[in-house]
Amino acid sequence: MRRIWPVRDLVEQIREQVEAGYADVWVEGEISNLRPAPSGHIYFTLKDAEAQLPVVLFRRQALLLRFRPEDGLHVLVRGRVSVYSQRGQLQLVAETMEPVGAGSLQLAFEQLKQRLRAEGLFEAGRKQSLPAFPRSVGIVTSPTGAVIRDFLNIVNRRHSGLNVLLFPVSVQGDSAAAEIEFAVAELNASGMVDVIVLARGGGSLEDLAAFNSERVARAIAASRLPVVSAIGHETDFTIADFVADLRAPTPSAAAELITEAQHTVAERVENCTNRLERAARFQLLQARQQFEQHSVHRAEWRLTSLLQRLGQRLDDFGFRIEAALNSQLRERMRDAEVLSAAVLRHDPRERLSLTRERIAAGRTRLDRALERTLSAATVRVGALDARLHSLSPLAVLDRGYALVQSADGALIRSTAQIAPGDCVTTRISDGVFTSRVETKNPSKPHKRKK
Repeated sequence: MRRIWPVRDLVEQIREQVEAGYADVWVEGEISNLRPAPSGHIYFTLKDAEAQLPVVLFRRQALLLRFRPEDGLHVLVRGRVSVYSQRGQLQLVAETMEPVGAGSLQLAFEQLKQRLRAEGLFEAGRKQSLPAFPRSVGIVTSPTGAVIRDFLNIVNRRHSGLNVLLFPVSVQGDSAAAEIEFAVAELNASGMVDVIVLARGGGSLEDLAAFNSERVARAIAASRLPVVSAIGHETDFTIADFVADLRAPTPSAAAELITEAQHTVAERVENCTNRLERAARFQLLQARQQFEQHSVHRAEWRLTSLLQRLGQRLDDFGFRIEAALNSQLRERMRDAEVLSAAVLRHDPRERLSLTRERIAAGRTRLDRALERTLSAATVRVGALDARLHSLSPLAVLDRGYALVQSADGALIRSTAQIAPGDCVTTRISDGVFTSRVETKNPSKPHKRKK
């Protein structure tokens, strides 16, 4: 009977077998397509001439790197092979990584040096001058060893009025950089010292790694107090030397530069530090014994693996959302360009300008037509007026004729219409007068010639 696998179950089964068979492998190749995520995880492809393999370096492991990964860098990666279930993709979950060829510490030194120089942290203009007469100096170094003893001996011999405050730190190891950073900040906040000295003896590049860290460099750059770097031998150079306000070739030379000292609290601080270290070691030993009694390592590993996979899935969603948003933005921008071009082609201002020109031309033609019409009408009215005047009875009166009307206003055309004693009204060209008929003499009818 055939077995039908759900995709999830099959992928999970393959993932468990792959992780069990390749739980600890070393892989060498070239970094390409490096993508740091906002979560702190780092994604890249490890490739050679024949194949390539996706790699994920989770945030906790990425913070432990001593160099900055870059495309094209040839590296050696240690980790476990796994399967990213959401894409069914084989990948290497990296635990550690180191460059092939140049050492990781030297590469990290050069990368950090270039970056801080570009930011201007090495510029002479930002460096502070040492106080001419400091009352106290804070020295950040290990409470044990020859450095503090040599420093105190020289200060006591040259000037006893200078107070020396020791801030004990580890000068090498994983916690050294954090301790030095904290010490510089605390001495700035205390108000108890006028100048700070960072000191340690010589050593290899690994021994001086804390003074080549970015956090120590930025702590020095942020210091309100002048900082003197006195690290290693005269031929040793660290990042702290470039950022510090003054570099002393050796811790003893730093003491000679300070020159004024009065007392030291080295023995008391050293005793307290030793007691604290012994107590811390005892507490740590007890905690380890209690931890080993509980079988939680496997559960912790499973939980960490689950959180890492979820974090990777979240990063994957983030990349997809970012790509979708960018695609939609480009599409909207293209639509806006098309609409803008269409609006410019149908700009109402251009059409309004053409309409205004046509109206102005029509108004000019109308004015001219009205002028011609009025002129013709004036001529016609003048002619009609002259013609009407010539036909008016009043014009006849101007030639000496008169109109005679009876009392009731009837026009008298014959003597038969009046009798002696009647009143008549006579209209001439310049007025009217009334008269009485005394006599009438009818004339003989005029005979027409045949």
